[in-house]
Amino acid sequence: MRPILMKGHERPLTFLRYNRDGDMLFSCAKDHTPTLWYADNGERHGTFRGHNGAVWCCDVSRDSLRLITGSADQSAKLWDVKTGQQLFSFKFGSPARSVDFALGDKLAVITTDPFMERTSAIHVKRIAEDPEDQVSESVLVLESPNGRKRINRAVWGPLNQTIVSGGEDAVLRIWDAETGKLLKESDSEVGHKNTITSLTKSADDSHFITGSLDKTAKACLWDMRTLTLLKTYVSGVPVNAVSMSPLLDHVVLGGGQDASAVTTTDHRAGKFEAKFYDKILQEEIGGVKGHFGPINALAFNPDGKSFSSGGEDGYVRLHHFDSDYFNIRI
Repeated sequence: MRPILMKGHERPLTFLRYNRDGDMLFSCAKDHTPTLWYADNGERHGTFRGHNGAVWCCDVSRDSLRLITGSADQSAKLWDVKTGQQLFSFKFGSPARSVDFALGDKLAVITTDPFMERTSAIHVKRIAEDPEDQVSESVLVLESPNGRKRINRAVWGPLNQTIVSGGEDAVLRIWDAETGKLLKESDSEVGHKNTITSLTKSADDSHFITGSLDKTAKACLWDMRTLTLLKTYVSGVPVNAVSMSPLLDHVVLGGGQDASAVTTTDHRAGKFEAKFYDKILQEEIGGVKGHFGPINALAFNPDGKSFSSGGEDGYVRLHHFDSDYFNIRI
């Protein structure tokens, strides 16, 4: 499996996202410029210029026509994917950390960081079909119970009925998307003990996986409706990114400790590889090395036949699986 190295960012990667057809890959980095790549050969198709801060997150609409990005410049922007034109900018008083389109692309959930006297919050915005009609008002604003702690990720639950969020306080929360009521919180006895860094849904929205910086450095698989902990994958290094194969029962974790900590730990400890686990048996089945720093972003192609990783080293590595990957038996 020879990776395709995609060099287009000058700063560390923060997020990767495929479109629904799996032919385009969007990458976000700390260099202000989200980039669009062809997912089969890794060719750069174009960039989206307009942010003037690190871009933390992005999402693409089901029809691949609209892109939404969240940035440290205190804005979330809507883009036309075809032309790269900025269609609208949602302004906030604090950095926008996470963005996620709802099913049907009529709504988007955006999380903002605690900043000055502002607390972390989850905003639900209505997305107009015609950019001319777009307004910046929130339909709903959910204030985090632990307001000084950052919410790292918020995504829509099944049928847009709920919003699931997780962040620095290590608690997963399910909110009612209509009323804004807090419906469930994860039990602090089970699950994560430290910052939840990433949260990725399964293809059918029935469960999701979270990655965390806790001592066991693990990822957890949860039921989307009941918040029941289903599986735990222990990695040994802090987990920055998680993804699930839509084709096989595999999960992939990426991380590695901060570059500043590498010199003070065992020489094997900077394990900057993407680790594959069997989703059901929770056993490690392999790893893909290559990055020269922690992995910050992972994404599976919706067809399950390739995946990409983005690192602190500024590279996106695109891997098309060999045929023997599909025959792995434990």
